[in-house]
Amino acid sequence: MSAAAGQPSVTLVLGGARSGKSAYAEGLIGGTGNPVYLATAEARHGDDDGGEMARRIQDHQNRRGPQWQTVEEPLDLAGVLKAHDGRPVLVDCLTLWLANILAADMDVDKAVAGLGVCLEGLAGPVVLVSNEVGEGIIPDNALARAYMDHAGRMNQRIAAAARRVVFVRAGLPQILKDENQ
Repeated sequence: MSAAAGQPSVTLVLGGARSGKSAYAEGLIGGTGNPVYLATAEARHGDDDGGEMARRIQDHQNRRGPQWQTVEEPLDLAGVLKAHDGRPVLVDCLTLWLANILAADMDVDKAVAGLGVCLEGLAGPVVLVSNEVGEGIIPDNALARAYMDHAGRMNQRIAAAARRVVFVRAGLPQILKDENQ
């Protein structure tokens, strides 16, 4: 299956917090027609963070501009991706989606496997953003260690399904995998 504008059908963009991965991913999709921004974050009224998440969401929307259609979906990524197959889609971000899956007490392995199978059947282009959380200090509590372990396995599964994998550090992209070359 081929993707529009020379993009692979599926690209995974990894990086740490504030590494530039989202801006890089937007640049991959931004020049293509009628893009969809699939947001896994939800701004909730009464957030304990004083509206910090709402500000982050607004900053991303301002950077992208009005040509993007935003779809908020915290859980059913595969369903939204299938519904928009053939259109350029940016998913931001998988690690927040993972946190949503855990909070909903869903089967993480089943959800990740389902997303991987979905990605393998899409025409794309789809660009997925995910945090690399396993390069720091090992957390001191069981929940944080379980999250880190799930995120590592999720990134491996999605990287296997992706035709291109890019790691962004300090705004600089490093190609880890490119099956189109």
